[in-house]
Amino acid sequence: MGKKIWRAVVAGGAAAVFTGVAAVPAGAVEGGASFTRVQVNGGKPIVIGVKEAAVPASFRMTTSRKGKWPAVFLYRGNTDNLLWHSIGTSDCHQVSAGVCDFNETMSFDPTVWDMRNSEAGAWKVAAKVSFKGGDSDTDKVGRTVYVKRNSRLSVNAAPEPVAKGKTITVTGKVTRANWETKNYAPYGSRLVSLQFKPSGATSYTTVKKVHAGGSGALRTTVKASKTGAWRWAYYGNTTTGPSTSAADNVVAR
Repeated sequence: MGKKIWRAVVAGGAAAVFTGVAAVPAGAVEGGASFTRVQVNGGKPIVIGVKEAAVPASFRMTTSRKGKWPAVFLYRGNTDNLLWHSIGTSDCHQVSAGVCDFNETMSFDPTVWDMRNSEAGAWKVAAKVSFKGGDSDTDKVGRTVYVKRNSRLSVNAAPEPVAKGKTITVTGKVTRANWETKNYAPYGSRLVSLQFKPSGATSYTTVKKVHAGGSGALRTTVKASKTGAWRWAYYGNTTTGPSTSAADNVVAR
């Protein structure tokens, strides 16, 4: 069963909240509008933690009919299988007769919508407008957007300070947002990079790569020949966003 899309359409500073089903109603005439220049989050993945995440979208709609509530949205399989989210759409920025540009804000919130962890991954983009009389036009626009669960990393390097050339132990943990429990949970067996930036340098260098344990725990040892900052970096995958830990500075004397 497909989900309904809950949308808050903003026009002239006033918000109207309603629900609408993206699939064209049975017996309705398809067509009447075209959608171009569709962008969602600047082409980047949408990464969502356990609180609201808002991303921009935009599109151009061309139609000779009077339409209302135009919007782009995300679907899988068919256009009535939607990812729940709220939508704020601007007024028409008229380009020419029958041609309007719209700016849109997509808001995803696991604490409000019934988001499932299985919904992380690839989604397609479609656009819809409703017309006076009850019919509508829903078009697939041929774009793919990845929706990902946010990840987090912690770090601790010890002892601090350390004698030059001596060994320090760097620990940490990798976790990932669980949309169903609204908390971060251990993300085990991830390959994570240990990085170092010498004091006065502007960039980090990967020193080694370490697999997290089943509980997400990270632990390794390395020689500290210079004073500088240590951190962990995870590069993500198709369902999980990348993350870097805060830096832990270690003075080597």
